[in-house]
Amino acid sequence: MTHSAQNDRPRALSRLRVPALMRLRLRELSISRIMRGGRSNDLGRLPRYAGFFAIGAVCIWTPITTYLKTAPLRYTSELSLILPGSGASASVNLDSIGQASSYANSPYASSSVSPTETYKRLLGAGRIVDAAAGSMDMIAEDFGSARIQLVDQTGLIHISMVGNSPEDAQARAAALLTAFFTEIEALRTDEVTLREDSGRSAIEEYRQSVLATREEISRLQRETGLISAEQYRMLVSETDALAEKVRDLAATLDEKTEAVQALERALDTDARLAAAALRLHADTEFTALTEEMSIQAAELSQARGKYGERHPEVRAATAGHEAARRQAFARATQITGLNIAQLEALDLSHVGGRADLLSDLVTLEAERSGLAAEHASMSARLATAEARRIDLIEPAARLEDLQRDFSVSEAVFASAMARSQTSKVDLYASYPLVQVLEDPSLPTEPSSPRRKLAIAAGGAATFFLCMGLLLGWLRRPLLNKLIPEAGSKTAAAPASLVAAE
Repeated sequence: MTHSAQNDRPRALSRLRVPALMRLRLRELSISRIMRGGRSNDLGRLPRYAGFFAIGAVCIWTPITTYLKTAPLRYTSELSLILPGSGASASVNLDSIGQASSYANSPYASSSVSPTETYKRLLGAGRIVDAAAGSMDMIAEDFGSARIQLVDQTGLIHISMVGNSPEDAQARAAALLTAFFTEIEALRTDEVTLREDSGRSAIEEYRQSVLATREEISRLQRETGLISAEQYRMLVSETDALAEKVRDLAATLDEKTEAVQALERALDTDARLAAAALRLHADTEFTALTEEMSIQAAELSQARGKYGERHPEVRAATAGHEAARRQAFARATQITGLNIAQLEALDLSHVGGRADLLSDLVTLEAERSGLAAEHASMSARLATAEARRIDLIEPAARLEDLQRDFSVSEAVFASAMARSQTSKVDLYASYPLVQVLEDPSLPTEPSSPRRKLAIAAGGAATFFLCMGLLLGWLRRPLLNKLIPEAGSKTAAAPASLVAAE
């Protein structure tokens, strides 16, 4: 190869490299133009931006318009529930038995259980939704679910229910509320029933214990005749009082006996003879006979003073005295019932001044006899009371123990019954009281679709689209200000291409 041929080859190669380099530079310029954009005063770009805006606006407003035209109207009814925060207490005093108390804590007293969360879960339970839907002849899927919102640090529960019309939304909210309260009442009733069932066996045991103790007390009362321990204490008191009275009677009887004996010694007779003498001398016939006997005794004494025992006058006087004496003794026997020997011991002479003493002797003897009879009667009663008291010592102690057991059993039984009854009043122990703060409202405007919100969203999207297109239109000046060297390189590129060409 010659030297000239060797020189032409680089030239040919240089001519071939210039178009390839130009194409590469043009490709780089087109990519750079797309990324950096054109001049801000280049109106030739406007059709492209208008097309982008039209496409974006169609993409934004077509779904919104379709949604607003085709979406059905939905209405929302709202209601509010509140849980009072105070507890409740009840106390029942049973006379001579005891006290039964019932106390329900505040629903917010426990930090581990939240009644509002419990009721929120209950409001969304399937059985409540099914019951509410059934009351409106609907299925649960068509009825829908409620939107439940709890207000922090309060007992408020806000409930929202959606319907096809204002009346339908209000009816659905009312149906849900009715089903909720029905379920709450059912749960409370079931709780009370479970409590009663659990306590019924214990109450039955208490009742059987009371009946068994009562039967034992009745049997002991029938066997002993002792009704109560108080009756035994009264028996002991009466026995002690009777013993004291017997002792007093014995002392009084001793005094009367001593007085009677003193008079008997003084009068040399006893009370019975003294009473007979008083009776005899109170009889006029006997008095006349004793006077006759005295006259005959005087004549006999005079005859004996003058004559001997065998003298006829002495014998006549003796016979007259004996006749008068026999008549007097016969009358005395008739009046007193005493025999001859007793009458001979009796002083048949006129009592005279001894009458008062004999009367006192008879009176004292009568009093002594009365006291003796009373003392004997009281002593017999005392012996009977002492024997009964001794016999009733063990039964009285047993009866007192049984009555104490009966009182305890009765108190336990009555307290259990009282607690069972007061638990029926405490209905809000597990499920606190809930009240309707706001009734289901009747909506005046549809809650869905929200036209203003949709239009606002479309306007905001359109605004952001315009802002994006504006930034795209002005991106070259902005980039030139942010990256100055990039602009200088781009401006120098055409000159290099011309030089290469």
